[in-house]
Amino acid sequence: MNFGLPVDNVLHGDCIEIMNALPEKSVDLVFADPPYNLQLSQDLYRPNLTLVDAVDDHWDQFGSFGEYDRFTRDWLAACRRLLKDDGALWVIGSYHNIYRVGSILLDLGYWILNDVTWIKTNPLPQMRGSRFCNAHETLIWAKKTRDARYTFNYRDLKAGNEDKQMRSDWEFPLCTGRQREMLDGQKAHATQKPEALLHRVITATSKPGDVILDPFCGTGTTAAVARRLGRRFITIDREETYVGIAEKRIASITPQVDEDVPELVDAPNPKVPFVQLVESGRLPVGSTIRFKNTERHAKVNADGTITWDGNRGSIHKIACLCAGAPGCNGWSHWYYADPNTGQELPIDALRAKPKPSDGQMSLWSDDEAD
Repeated sequence: MNFGLPVDNVLHGDCIEIMNALPEKSVDLVFADPPYNLQLSQDLYRPNLTLVDAVDDHWDQFGSFGEYDRFTRDWLAACRRLLKDDGALWVIGSYHNIYRVGSILLDLGYWILNDVTWIKTNPLPQMRGSRFCNAHETLIWAKKTRDARYTFNYRDLKAGNEDKQMRSDWEFPLCTGRQREMLDGQKAHATQKPEALLHRVITATSKPGDVILDPFCGTGTTAAVARRLGRRFITIDREETYVGIAEKRIASITPQVDEDVPELVDAPNPKVPFVQLVESGRLPVGSTIRFKNTERHAKVNADGTITWDGNRGSIHKIACLCAGAPGCNGWSHWYYADPNTGQELPIDALRAKPKPSDGQMSLWSDDEAD
């Protein structure tokens, strides 16, 4: 329950003042897209002499680095007070500000989990030809304290990524076209983020029903994606124009998440190397395993390799030889005989977490089993 918490609202005002007035430990995730303090000193023109619509808004202007650092410390401290003990924070920035933000995060007691590179597939060219084209921004993902638990939907991400681990380099285009919020025929906000970026952040590190806070609402991208994904939200902006745009945008969103989410059928078993099954005695040294639908048998060696027909290697490499194929998953193709029933089962069944029993050695730490 969120007593006194203005969920599913866009709040107008100073984010630090508003956050300091909200209940402590009341939000699950923060996504912050703060001013970058770009310090632009002159107009930028394209080679055809048209003016670049750069970030020259008053909300991105600070008198000094010291002023910007004080502002950053204040809003990050306010976010930390609002985060639940198992909550986490994302902040995005460029080379202009992200290193200062990262240092202050650590000073305040946050613990950094990852820095993620958003690679822009359609970056703005470097107009003066004096530097490399700035084609990325950096996101920092941090938990509240070093020892805190946090939400990371690893298995779901991996399943959706063709069963490969999600990496820390993300490729998305800049926000363009119909997704871009417009005002009087012009971009409503100079730095509107693509919805795909927020979609990944929110699905990766929150659960349906979680409360997500965005202290710098802008045109409401965080709230729009949160609502679509079945999360609650609180967003804040001091610019009344942005508040109006965000409210209208959010009102048009229909949640698309099914409340009844089935178990992930292809979620991987806890990551237990084959050699650990041998070391623990669950598959004793010298055991014989059979290749699926054949009479080809291999012997289990003490170092976790197996031997078949004079060839020695991993369960996967020897499976490839048996199958005559360039790739083969040994976990599903090698079978062992259950010592109690005699039933043949794929060796993958041995990776299922065993029920605890006296004297049984555990192959899984609590973290691996979660």
